[in-house]
Amino acid sequence: MGGSYRNAVGNLHGWDDGDPFYVNYIGHPMQGAIAGRLFQFNDLRHERTEFGKTPEYWKGKLRATVFAWAFSEQFEIGPLSEASIGHVQAYYPQRGFSDHVVTPTMGFAWMVTEDALDRYVIQHFEDRHQNKWLRLVLRTGLNPGRSVANVLDGRAPWDRASRTGILSYRPQPDHKMTTAEAHVPHEQKPAPFEFSISSGWRQFAGGSCAGGGAEAAYRVRPELQMVLAVNGCKLLDLTQNLSGDGLVFQIGPRWTPTPRGKWSPYAHVLFGGMKITHEQLDPNKEAAVEASNSRNPDVPNTWHDQYTSHEEATGMAISAGTGIDYKLNDALAFRVGSVEYLRSSVGMVGGMLYSSGLQVSTGIVLRLGTW
Repeated sequence: MGGSYRNAVGNLHGWDDGDPFYVNYIGHPMQGAIAGRLFQFNDLRHERTEFGKTPEYWKGKLRATVFAWAFSEQFEIGPLSEASIGHVQAYYPQRGFSDHVVTPTMGFAWMVTEDALDRYVIQHFEDRHQNKWLRLVLRTGLNPGRSVANVLDGRAPWDRASRTGILSYRPQPDHKMTTAEAHVPHEQKPAPFEFSISSGWRQFAGGSCAGGGAEAAYRVRPELQMVLAVNGCKLLDLTQNLSGDGLVFQIGPRWTPTPRGKWSPYAHVLFGGMKITHEQLDPNKEAAVEASNSRNPDVPNTWHDQYTSHEEATGMAISAGTGIDYKLNDALAFRVGSVEYLRSSVGMVGGMLYSSGLQVSTGIVLRLGTW
């Protein structure tokens, strides 16, 4: 396992991993939501919480998301994973970081969306209609991640820990806001921890690049954070039969002045590295391999490296950027926009220049320690 596992992990770069859109952005988020939901089924303190503004609900979702992240990492590169058993990441094109970011973060969004639908759509219908079959269809169909997790946990797909089943169901008390959800004014303090996910577009002299990334920020002073950022993107505008991607990994200080109402501007300088990868496909050799595979369908195609040429470069990178966030509630903020200029020592790769670039991005910020 050793050498092949090291190759699989060492080959990780860029954002795209070669899977189709529905696998990366539907299947993996649902995987993250199911893993998080299974954790919450066994988290006795938060199992019965329902969507709302209560701190317990959001704390429970955060704990579930952390488990979903750990589950995803084990699935991708852990001791019993795609990398250790199948050495998947050692082969083109399964080398990007997209699943490592998408599975837990979009899985979190999937769980929250299902909880909101359960409270404001499904419960609203159940309180007004007695048909058990329609209740079954709505509970199961509008919460697919929860339904699958229920089955895996040995429950009925329509089970809810917070209320009775479809046969003995009784309408829930109609209320605008429970006592626990009531807003209690408190002194506004900056969040000690922040996690964010973003999508963006970066322009190099050699072409454009589209992708996303994640950041973790720890507040060391009221107006100063230390930020760890990892961003990946797929290179666009390349010539035929040429593909490529970029990976930027950096750390540095971020200045965050005292928020003015709901708006929070910031500026940062980040230091780290950038890796650019190009892979050139030889269609003639690929056709020969495909013809061989058609004659021997039981033999897996692991010959990609025999009909592609691989070129990559890694160098130092420094970024200077600014942006602004809009507070949605104590837990969440919307990153309205961020503009960042990058300078690197990577230089030329495949005849294209990557020594500088400008990135524009937007995303969601999860703030911890304020609720």
